[in-house]
Amino acid sequence: MSNIHPSAVVEDGAQIAASAKIGPLCWISSRAKIGENVQLLGRVTIMGDTTVGEGTVVFPGAVLGAGPQDHGNEFQEEAKLIIGKNNIIRENVTMHAGTPKEHFTTTVGDGGMFMINSHVAHDCVVGNNVIMTNNAVIGGHVRVGDGAILGGNCAVHQFVRIGRKAMIGGMSGVDRDVIPFGIVASDRAKLRGLNVIGLKRSGMEPEQVKAITRAFMYIFKGKEDNFETRLAKAHEKFADNPMIMEQVRFIDEALQGRRNIMVAD
Repeated sequence: MSNIHPSAVVEDGAQIAASAKIGPLCWISSRAKIGENVQLLGRVTIMGDTTVGEGTVVFPGAVLGAGPQDHGNEFQEEAKLIIGKNNIIRENVTMHAGTPKEHFTTTVGDGGMFMINSHVAHDCVVGNNVIMTNNAVIGGHVRVGDGAILGGNCAVHQFVRIGRKAMIGGMSGVDRDVIPFGIVASDRAKLRGLNVIGLKRSGMEPEQVKAITRAFMYIFKGKEDNFETRLAKAHEKFADNPMIMEQVRFIDEALQGRRNIMVAD
């Protein structure tokens, strides 16, 4: 317990790994679980049934595991927040626990960076290696795929899905599903194309990037048939390319679920 600052408040029952470091003025609830090599740098609040995975660093002012901003479900005993490994959670970030609508659980993956004032609402599922830039916020029940980047001051409407490695431009309001690898921008967000630079930086081969780009142009910008027909043909046309089929299945799921999906201008 020498790694716990004397000014920190740790309630009885909290599970704190021996290698974790708890800085000054932190408050940790009785049901919290703090993993190996976690660092709470100071003035961090861990509420309710919250798990912080090993190697995660949390900066001052963050509040993790508070009750959801969902009227009538603010104080649910079963509510959980599960945060994975090796995340960077910067100043004043908030992440809320879940509601009965989604088995009481909000989940954040591994290796993410959550910059100043970003917010993860109740019942969200955030993937691995996600970056949420300053003041980016996601509403309840949002799904964010691995490697997605959310620009500063963007806002994602509740229940929206952000596909893997998609990029959301700063100041964008996102109210429809965004395809994997897509890039969206403007105040009322529009699909502008693919996150080509992000795909290259992630190590994707140039030929694969070109193939995904050609498929995108066919499905969203093609002159023959209509969008629904081109999508149906894409199942056969691109069946041997798993990256393209990831996009196709994502669109299928949106349409089958009668969801709104962002399409290119």
